[in-house]
Amino acid sequence: MKRLFLVPLCGIALSSQAQQLDSAITLSAYAEVYYAYDIAQPQDHLRPGFFYSFNRHNEVNLNFGMVKLAYAKANVRGNIALMAGTYTQYNMAAEPAMLRPVYEANVGVKLSKTHELWLDAGILPSHIGFESAIGKDCWTLTRSLLAENTPYFETGARLGYTSPNGKWYAAGLLLNGWQRIARVNGNNTPAFGTQLTYKPGAKATLNWSTFVGNDKPDSVSQLRIFNNLYAQLQITEKLGLIAGCDIGMEQAASGDSSATWITPILIPRYRINDRTHLAARFEYYLDADGAIIATGTPNGFNTLGYSLNLDRQVAPNVLWRVEARMLQSEDQVFRDADGTPTTDNIFFTTSLSIALP
Repeated sequence: MKRLFLVPLCGIALSSQAQQLDSAITLSAYAEVYYAYDIAQPQDHLRPGFFYSFNRHNEVNLNFGMVKLAYAKANVRGNIALMAGTYTQYNMAAEPAMLRPVYEANVGVKLSKTHELWLDAGILPSHIGFESAIGKDCWTLTRSLLAENTPYFETGARLGYTSPNGKWYAAGLLLNGWQRIARVNGNNTPAFGTQLTYKPGAKATLNWSTFVGNDKPDSVSQLRIFNNLYAQLQITEKLGLIAGCDIGMEQAASGDSSATWITPILIPRYRINDRTHLAARFEYYLDADGAIIATGTPNGFNTLGYSLNLDRQVAPNVLWRVEARMLQSEDQVFRDADGTPTTDNIFFTTSLSIALP
């Protein structure tokens, strides 16, 4: 009789454990398909090399598809996410083939019973900027020049603290490099990052992030110092604004001088109704010395950008977007439809995304 009672009791215990495990695990998925048309009509269907997202011309394609498992308990958390798409193809080109489909793979432990102090390690989302690969979370359809040329991801360890009132977040990071999973061959020097975020209320976020490190072999040793600042504000019930600026410096190969770049940006967004938003973007990228975007032209990459996008929430988890965008450079860093160097680049993009659950 004892055995007969033991079996159902074990079944109840296992069922209870399974329910507890299920409550700690979250499964989510996201996919965004797009069509982009570049007035220059590149024959290889590839847009300029400083774009890594939505960068295929005149074809329907997947920019980013992702499936994610997240685990969260009181003192342990972790994420594993796999991805595919043109974002993956071009952002992960320098990584080992086996790691290219990995969007996130990290584990975190809480170091204090009374404070929100966490240590996370692995492949992490970048601590830099207000944009990510997940388009629905961004105010514009395509990513800014600022975002495309700073890390989307990073690998290392992050020590993060959130204040009791939730208004302050501070983090320090030890990293493998500037958007790196695997280190650059010949590089054995650590890279560091910091982040400080202040949210005085639900309608404002202020952020300052930094990166310090050498992303070249030690024999070259070009120290990079980078600052990212932005403010995201909900000015009225309908009008929001993002204002940001990146400022970076990297030592020249000779070590006796340095190259600098600066990238201010402004994005106002207007809510037409609960399902429709209109956003504009004004951006400037000045990299005269070619530290990030090398052009080989007299004035380097000295480019203004403008865009206008309309977003329509066609279902609670489905977003349709359309965007027109123009870039104007001081030098002829683009090509027109005849292959002739030109100062302008105009392109149109539309996308459809779904988020689950």
